[in-house]
Amino acid sequence: MTPHKIKIGIAALAKAALVSGLLVAFGQSPLLAAEMPKKGVTPYVTHFIFRPLQTIAIEGLGNVTVLEAVGTTENLKGEKMLDKMSARCEALSVDSGPKKYIDGACVLADADGDTIFSTFDTRDLDKSQPDMSCGTHVITGGTGKYKGITGSEPFACNGLPALAGAGGYTSMDIPHNTSWEIK
Repeated sequence: MTPHKIKIGIAALAKAALVSGLLVAFGQSPLLAAEMPKKGVTPYVTHFIFRPLQTIAIEGLGNVTVLEAVGTTENLKGEKMLDKMSARCEALSVDSGPKKYIDGACVLADADGDTIFSTFDTRDLDKSQPDMSCGTHVITGGTGKYKGITGSEPFACNGLPALAGAGGYTSMDIPHNTSWEIK
């Protein structure tokens, strides 16, 4: 091989490496990606498994149970927002006399590791959405692409069969109708 052909080969290799580097650097760029909307209304469901962590039970007076819930989300319109995210919640379930409620907080995480944080209260019902009669999440913030997100998520509770085996595990689909905005 002549020195001239070697130079041409090295130049072609360098050019290919440069083009590949540019594609990697800018192919993932937010400038080239479709921009995420800054606000919207998103219906989605979370498919949850509930695990009781600890219970205090006083016969005839009531129970309080700390719960962990884990699951995944599914956007009901087939859109990307709030779809295929992992969900993890910690909750306190109180059942004493006329008081029966669950309060807690959840984190949703997407494939990029960006998160949305919310609190929820089953006593806070949105009367304008009677199908969402189980409670309301309040979105308090997020990280990454969700930084600055706020919103309200009325939700329903659709019970599913208990899981087989010991441990008191239960399952539930929780549809949400989320109004959100990123500022």
